[in-house]
Amino acid sequence: MIAGCLVSPAMAADLQHGKQAFAVCAACHESAEPGLAPPLAGVVGRKAGSLPGFVYSNPMKRAGFVWDTARLLDFVQDPQSVVSGTRMAFSGLDDPRDAADLVAYLAQLDGPADLAQK
Repeated sequence: MIAGCLVSPAMAADLQHGKQAFAVCAACHESAEPGLAPPLAGVVGRKAGSLPGFVYSNPMKRAGFVWDTARLLDFVQDPQSVVSGTRMAFSGLDDPRDAADLVAYLAQLDGPADLAQK
């Protein structure tokens, strides 16, 4: 149901709002290089737990899926429900609009350089 927010004309994504919502994530995910958390530019289409240079939790490495917008939307709202045992210390976004706009923002980032430019 929430996934429809990404494509519904009535709730077209607000990329600027998504960028603002990313501020919550940026403390850990902002850098172009893996550090405290993996960079999120290019996450859509990436296999979960697969970015070279980042040490993922075993549950994330075993997740066995490729991030798409629907799964990413579920994850940003409730990470533990998507990957039980993930070590990400974030309980999720409560506001469906924040989550949908965040995912739309992340989906349009092609690579690490985009984090600084968009």
